[in-house]
Amino acid sequence: MRHWALAIAGCAAALVVDGHALAADAKKTLPYYASISAGRARMRTGPEKTYPASWLYQRADLPVRVIATFKQWRKVEDPDGTQGWMLAALLNERRTAIVRGDQPVEMHERPSPVSRLLWRAAPGVVGRLSECASGWCRLDVKGQAGFIEVASLWGVEAGERLP
Repeated sequence: MRHWALAIAGCAAALVVDGHALAADAKKTLPYYASISAGRARMRTGPEKTYPASWLYQRADLPVRVIATFKQWRKVEDPDGTQGWMLAALLNERRTAIVRGDQPVEMHERPSPVSRLLWRAAPGVVGRLSECASGWCRLDVKGQAGFIEVASLWGVEAGERLP
């Protein structure tokens, strides 16, 4: 009897946690950006574990665009345009971006092309966004931060403001 009570309590706690995640997602307008929180995350062809995996991501913080929701599943699009379904638990609200293009981009001290050059980020580099305004975003790549023009990033829209 005691084991049943513990099992029921565990299920109820899981439902409350999952319910909070679903409620937070319900307030978001689609599409929106998120990032992969797990070091290994499977993209599936449909919103159930019975659907085959179409891709295995092994890059935490990779930005994705959430384009649809179904229960605890999110249909996402990656920076290459690949679409599929992931469990919401594998995603994070933390905003990240990936450097796009075929040449390194400059990371400046301030959001201005004439400000001091701090770093150069190679295409494919992923960093965390902390603020965006006026066509520039502050990108932090493992402690090396600077401002990059939004046009050089995937994971943020032109004109979008982040606190």
